[in-house]
Amino acid sequence: MSSPLRMAVLLSGTGRTLMNIVDQQRAGKLNSRIELVIASRPNLVGAQRAVAVGLATTVLDRRDFASVEEHSREIFARCDQAGVQLVVLAGWLTLLSLPQRYENRVMNIHPALLPGFGGKGMYGHHVHQAVLDYGCKISGCTVHFVDNSFDHGPIIVQQTCPVLDDDTVETLAARVFEQELIAYPQAISLFEKGKLKVEGRKVRIAGP
Repeated sequence: MSSPLRMAVLLSGTGRTLMNIVDQQRAGKLNSRIELVIASRPNLVGAQRAVAVGLATTVLDRRDFASVEEHSREIFARCDQAGVQLVVLAGWLTLLSLPQRYENRVMNIHPALLPGFGGKGMYGHHVHQAVLDYGCKISGCTVHFVDNSFDHGPIIVQQTCPVLDDDTVETLAARVFEQELIAYPQAISLFEKGKLKVEGRKVRIAGP
């Protein structure tokens, strides 16, 4: 087996996605190692969970920097220092200015089927409420590479689930998150194995 892929995880919330990745790594289902966790604010539950499982964790609060660009430079400088090969956003809610050297090396997951129900302000319960208000019959999640716009980069993996007539935001969110637990490890595994080739907006998956 090749050496584990070195990852950074950026989070802004409870760390559920982070812990799913950790669980998959510990079970031998992912050949990667989290070298660094960056939290967007102090006292996040996700950062506390990261520390509790022994992950190197730091806080880089956007409010401490003069601009998105300055904030992003510090984030990716920390990733460089840790030798990171892939950056995974796990509920990260702050816009990034992506350096060219990290093009197609930063992933995000969105709790809807992009390009629908994405963009600025579309996060968390806002997404699920919009899906319900529109009367959609299916929803799901999308893992995509990150560019310099919200929810815009090339799509890697999508998973779907039904929207039920009696769904609330909470019940739909729970069903979508079940699919997120599948989709994100799948996308990371494909990256680990070198199976993702980006051609414009299309991500080709090599091999079986």
